Amino acid sequence: MSVYEQSLRTLGRGDKLGTHLIRLSIAIVFIWIGLLKFVPYEADSITPMVAQSPFMSFFYKHPDQYKEHFTHEGELKPEQRAWQTANNTYGYSSGLGTVELVIAGLLLLNPVSRKAGLAGGVLAFFTPFVTLSFLVTTPEAWVPALGDAQHGFPYLSGMGRLILKDTMMSAGAVVAIADSARALLRERGAA
Repeated sequence: MSVYEQSLRTLGRGDKLGTHLIRLSIAIVFIWIGLLKFVPYEADSITPMVAQSPFMSFFYKHPDQYKEHFTHEGELKPEQRAWQTANNTYGYSSGLGTVELVIAGLLLLNPVSRKAGLAGGVLAFFTPFVTLSFLVTTPEAWVPALGDAQHGFPYLSGMGRLILKDTMMSAGAVVAIADSARALLRERGAA
């Protein structure tokens, strides 16, 4: 067998490690972003998406007023923070962060509970669909018309590019779901 074939055989066995790495990386994203949801700057940054979402705007007391009170990352405006507090921006963000931490925990429980791992995978699969809906509901996901010829669809803003990356989260979750499902079948002797 040639070195090339040996290399291919070794690389061909990487799928098991890859599955664990995918699950771990999805959990890391949920942990990191979930913890940031407890910090005002992250809560402030998701305001346009939540305020304009037909599925989430009801969590805010005054979603139609967010533009008047929007702050940018790193910007401290005490009067805007007071409004965001009254708007339930921080309460909602903390709740969302808790959900994201639970999803991460379920994913990481996979070695000891395949059912928890499966539930985490399913939740990790569906969560990005909510996020991806912001491409339709949030004008800030697209480059604004400020004079340059490249604006609107298909020109994603920084927010839009961040949202689009969630497609990888869903794809990776499919791998985690399949791995947990196969393990559950093996445990039942049905594999």
